Amino acid sequence: MDDRYISIIEFCNCHQLEYSFINSLTEHGLIHTVIIEEDEYIEREQLRDLERFMRLHYELEINLEGIDAINHLLERVSKLQNEVRLLQNRLRRYED
Repeated sequence: MDDRYISIIEFCNCHQLEYSFINSLTEHGLIHTVIIEEDEYIEREQLRDLERFMRLHYELEINLEGIDAINHLLERVSKLQNEVRLLQNRLRRYED
């Protein structure tokens, strides 16, 4: 099996998580799953996001719509931070 993927069944068993939560995240477009040989997998790159969504939902009791809004805002903040970094680097070239 490819190291880039983790079985959703194994992930749910390990974290004592219901499959329906993963399915709901997929339906809302928050994570993407891949079907390989009739089993469903998630890319390792998405684990950080999945674990954050779990904490938001189970520890802070935020519903899926709230998680979607939070995720959108966090992505936007990240893009803005990258843009600020890029502009600061450009400005430094002209200051020197």
